[in-house]
Amino acid sequence: MTSIDDTPAGPALSSLRRARDRFLGGRPPGDGVPEDLAQAWRRARFFGVPRDLTAPPRVRPPVDPPLLAAARPALDRVAPTLSGGMGLVLVDSRCRALWSGGGRYAGTSADVAGLDLSEKAVGHNSAALALRTGRRAEVHGPEHFLDLWQEVSAVSVPLYEPAAGRPAGAVTVVAPLAEDRTAHPGAAIAEATAHAVETELLGRARPPERLLLDAYLRQRADGAAVVALDGSSRLVSPEAAPLLSHETLTRLERRATALVRDADTGPEGARAGAPEETSGPEGARTGTPAENTGPEGARTGTPEENTGQEGPRSAAPEESAGPEGAHTATPEAIAAPEEFAVPEEFAVSDGAGLTVRMSRLTHGGEVIGAVATVCPAARRARAAERHDHDRLPGLVGTSRPWRLAVSGAMELARSAEPLLLIGEAGVGKTALARALLTLRGAAAPHVVDAAEQVPGEVPRWCHALAEGEGGAAPLLLRHAERLGQSDVAALLSLLERRPAVPLVATHTPGAPTGPCLSRLLDILSARSVALPPLRERVDDIPALLTAFTGHPSPGRPPLTWSLDARRALEQHTWPGNVAELAHVVREVAERRRATGPVRREELPYGLRVPPATRRLSGMERAERTAILEALRRHGDNKARAAESLGIGRATLYRKLRAYGMDQA
Repeated sequence: MTSIDDTPAGPALSSLRRARDRFLGGRPPGDGVPEDLAQAWRRARFFGVPRDLTAPPRVRPPVDPPLLAAARPALDRVAPTLSGGMGLVLVDSRCRALWSGGGRYAGTSADVAGLDLSEKAVGHNSAALALRTGRRAEVHGPEHFLDLWQEVSAVSVPLYEPAAGRPAGAVTVVAPLAEDRTAHPGAAIAEATAHAVETELLGRARPPERLLLDAYLRQRADGAAVVALDGSSRLVSPEAAPLLSHETLTRLERRATALVRDADTGPEGARAGAPEETSGPEGARTGTPAENTGPEGARTGTPEENTGQEGPRSAAPEESAGPEGAHTATPEAIAAPEEFAVPEEFAVSDGAGLTVRMSRLTHGGEVIGAVATVCPAARRARAAERHDHDRLPGLVGTSRPWRLAVSGAMELARSAEPLLLIGEAGVGKTALARALLTLRGAAAPHVVDAAEQVPGEVPRWCHALAEGEGGAAPLLLRHAERLGQSDVAALLSLLERRPAVPLVATHTPGAPTGPCLSRLLDILSARSVALPPLRERVDDIPALLTAFTGHPSPGRPPLTWSLDARRALEQHTWPGNVAELAHVVREVAERRRATGPVRREELPYGLRVPPATRRLSGMERAERTAILEALRRHGDNKARAAESLGIGRATLYRKLRAYGMDQA
């Protein structure tokens, strides 16, 4: 939970209503609209959210979600005390409504379970904003995209589970709109409710490592070759160790991490563990020196976890310890977990006819890890083709968000019509565009970067295509949001005469657009694909690290990454996305002089700082972020960072100690 002291000042509601009407009418909203709000409206338009939606769409609600079980006592206490038509809503990490109570208010129904309140479904709202930013968020009346919520004011506070790095849900208080745009009257209620829910979540914390160990021992009792994983450690039986390569074990661990992080992946997501994703190279040796088995053969993922003691062991203390003040396990907490879900079985290339059967391990409706059983089987012909994105050159990634985006782009690219790739800076739009054009088998594309402002390039291409017989090279247009007026006019004219033109454009939302450019982007957005940012596809980071590392320079050892360093990279928010990760890899490779895997201490300061050792307030979280950014800008020079922050060096050192950053 985070809090802020005051509602940020903003434009009057009357001016926001006029700006929203202008925007929905196809005109620029005006200079008085905050840029982040204008971006939110643009995202809703790109997502195709209808402004006149009568009710949020419904999706399949989770079954007995642990968050609702923990939050229900606090919600039942608070809801009857609400007055003035205020209502209370609980959403999960996917912005699905789980519960509502209190008074009636615009835009709700009696049964909210399963309502999709995400930005892609309903546009800008406080719950989606709080989950994205990780702090309290307020959205008033005309700031909403939907007509449905123009007379509604909402405040949302994110909920953090113990030791969680991202919100598990949010509490929202909704009230009738006040025209004076004062702070939301339910802000204090939302903060107090969120605090009570987080306290309950802390009290329910349990050691999942013990449950995973119990499941591992039960499976081993029959002499099976077993691997148990929870994303932070793994247990490999002596029977399984000689059968699986290190690469296969790593990919199984990555799959387990995805299951733990996304407890509602379901059968469709489970297919991410297809043979192509879990097979190692033929004949690859198992393990590495850092993972030598003990006498009983059990091993975990880091050198610190390999003690050589007999028998399997759970994760190391520093990995399994809960937050400060967590309750100790009760007999009920360490009881046997629930039955496994239906296992996924797939072949691996570590041995002829070898298959792995992987099952999710759940307890209390929550995924806590996975248990994989290795078994010999008859060689099976692979009937399924490799994923389409595997055939695209220059692309790396197998995470579900990335696969869905690439598959959608490939489907649209089958016809030679304009295609728009949307995403934050550095997500890989240009790489995907080049791969799609290569897949079409056309001539080498004519590449134009609108950010370089080369006059006449786009009009000349448009003229050549309009006058020719269709044999002109396709156009790869980068940074469409930076197009000049003459370029926009030429493209609009060409599209009016020939709607099907070989054009692939990339667009980074955020920059202000004029009416003509907005019209062009709206036309192109009819065939568009949004690429996920790196923070939504952290499962791809190990593969990206391998791709960016490449071949070492002569005389240098290959660059490898320790588990601790990879965890630090996966915890980073990556505002610069894949491009920022590539820069970090180059920087580490150029600066390091040590041998062996890259350690957390060798990463740039903003990446190697461990998570806070205690739960921070909103002001503390903001201050810690500002300190990290200052240190990053000044190359870890604390004197310069303190000067830029307007504080003394001694004060900076004191704050570093207070936030647990002095050892980084």
